[in-house]
Amino acid sequence: MRRTGEDTGAARATSSSGKSGRREPNRRSDASKPDRTTPPAAAEATITGQPMAEAFLESGLAPGLYLVATPIGNLGDVTLRALEVLRGVDGIFCEDTRITAKLLARYGISTPLAVYHDHNAEQVRPVILAALHRGERVALVSDAGTPLVSDPGYKLARAAIAENLTVTAAPGPSAALTALILSGLPPDTFFFAGFLPPRQTARRRALERWGAVEATLVVFESTQRLAESLADMAETLGDRPAAVARELTKLHEEIRRGRLADLADHYRDAGPPRGEAVIVVGPPERMEPDRGEIDGLLRAALAELGVRDAAAKLAAETGLPRGELYRRALAIRDEKG
Repeated sequence: MRRTGEDTGAARATSSSGKSGRREPNRRSDASKPDRTTPPAAAEATITGQPMAEAFLESGLAPGLYLVATPIGNLGDVTLRALEVLRGVDGIFCEDTRITAKLLARYGISTPLAVYHDHNAEQVRPVILAALHRGERVALVSDAGTPLVSDPGYKLARAAIAENLTVTAAPGPSAALTALILSGLPPDTFFFAGFLPPRQTARRRALERWGAVEATLVVFESTQRLAESLADMAETLGDRPAAVARELTKLHEEIRRGRLADLADHYRDAGPPRGEAVIVVGPPERMEPDRGEIDGLLRAALAELGVRDAAAKLAAETGLPRGELYRRALAIRDEKG
């Protein structure tokens, strides 16, 4: 869920020099994958032109860009295929080498790491594209979760697709989906809006745009702004049911459910919690119309219009189903008769 990371590693990754040939991205070679748990003794070619080890040429992965999902908390959530890809590629680009290195160390993976994040993307993207054109295998990961979701990987994937390069994914963990299914709110239709704007004016303007969307809303937010953002949501969207999820899949995972106003009060009184948060907000709630009020509006409309037109007019004004209004208008007309 982190947007960026610090540039803590040299932009370097090894290359296959295109010798592996082009195959389907998900097809494994007949030969078994070489052991990548220890780094090669010598190198013969790299993404930036340095030598590369012969063992790297035996990888069963086809050339291309691999978008690899990584755990959002618990390192045990990584998929078997993600580990296979991370072992088999020539280099891994990540937001922060310190974070990705912990995952690789856990599983004995020694693939070289390089940095790709908001601050260096414009300079590093051409380097990655050139490597892909040479037939190399490159993995892109984020600090946690699925790459391209609220990070700069989208522009890299778009550029690779535009240049007719192979782009595939090793799917897996996602903070947005994990929070959605734990929220207890309707998951059938949802709208993911990424990070909320940090400034209140822009945040409220965005919330106003999303307010009428007939879907569960999922957003990322810094815990430092959590109480303020929840209060803005309650005021802008109405006091809808919601959930705040944080520390997902970790030891101290917390899913707090309630109305937006109550959640805002809780985090205002308790202070900012640790970690980063996912806020899930229920869709607009339909208010049950007052039967007497609707009948009064129908009677007023029927004084000037026929049953069909009166029902259509009120449906447009209230959003209520035209069929229900038509049947009620018929009953009112028959009462008069």
